Amino acid sequence: MAQVAAERAASAAPAVANPAPLGLSAFALTTFVLSAANAQLFTGSAIVIGLAIFYGGIVQILAGLQEFRAGNTFGATAFCSYGGFWLALGFALLPGSGIVAAYKASTDLHAALGYFLLGWTIFTGLMFLGTLRSNIALMAVFAVLFLTFLALTIGELGGGSTFGTIGGWLGIVTALLAWYTALAGVLASGRATFQLPVGPRS
Repeated sequence: MAQVAAERAASAAPAVANPAPLGLSAFALTTFVLSAANAQLFTGSAIVIGLAIFYGGIVQILAGLQEFRAGNTFGATAFCSYGGFWLALGFALLPGSGIVAAYKASTDLHAALGYFLLGWTIFTGLMFLGTLRSNIALMAVFAVLFLTFLALTIGELGGGSTFGTIGGWLGIVTALLAWYTALAGVLASGRATFQLPVGPRS
């Protein structure tokens, strides 16, 4: 009797949508805009501040919290962490925060940004290891993201603007891969007439 009641309760529970496409989309768009600036496709990165705080930051953290609810440790860790990254970066770039203005010399600012990005390079490398049993599409996102952070880190720690430009183009590729993976997740919801391959490994 108890088993029947439990089955009825489970069937009555509302289905929870997959939060990964939302998190990937928030990450992709914010990454695309900032990377376009790093690739020197336009001048100035102030336009990314709103995206970083609201879409890449808050929305991605909300997706990460839903991954906690779904029992996906990797998704929760990744989305909440990168949401925190975009919030931190957006706040640092916000003129009223005074963070960038606190660095009197540009060399000090570059060094600070370099170590900030180095920490995220290391974290992304760890997250890439977490994708090895997921699918090829997600592996590609984190592999290219790792290279993006690495190039930007080298650029800020003395490698020069060339590495920053390389990091920008790698970031654009990362965004395109994240959008592809997000679209694949949306199409896999069962409401589309076709699906995109992601290369499952598990």
